[in-house]
Amino acid sequence: MAKVPTRRPPTNCPVCSHRLAVTRLTCPACETELSGGFAACEFCVLTDEDREVLRVFLASRGNMKDLERHLGVSYPTARARFDVLLTKLGIERAPAPASPSRLELMEQVARGEIDIDEALRRLESTREA
Repeated sequence: MAKVPTRRPPTNCPVCSHRLAVTRLTCPACETELSGGFAACEFCVLTDEDREVLRVFLASRGNMKDLERHLGVSYPTARARFDVLLTKLGIERAPAPASPSRLELMEQVARGEIDIDEALRRLESTREA
């Protein structure tokens, strides 16, 4: 017997593109129906392919190298793919803190705000990141 593909309801209105609201639930076994306003699953916006990426990422405990191998792509491509997934879920990555330039560090040393050792430490930490 052939497996029937899982159908996913549309998430956006075909007329105005706004998010659709779930207002009716039906039990397939006894045909009981509930109507009202129900919160939609935040993962419902993901495609099957997106869900697979998320499953692999979670199963590997967040290891991007495993995700890279699973997708058969380079690390930057896997990372970009995961960033798109986060955006679809409404999760924005926090921007990396801006590291001061060499000139800014020299100016801070000249003003006495930091000493030479601190400036060197900050320079070294920006190289490692």
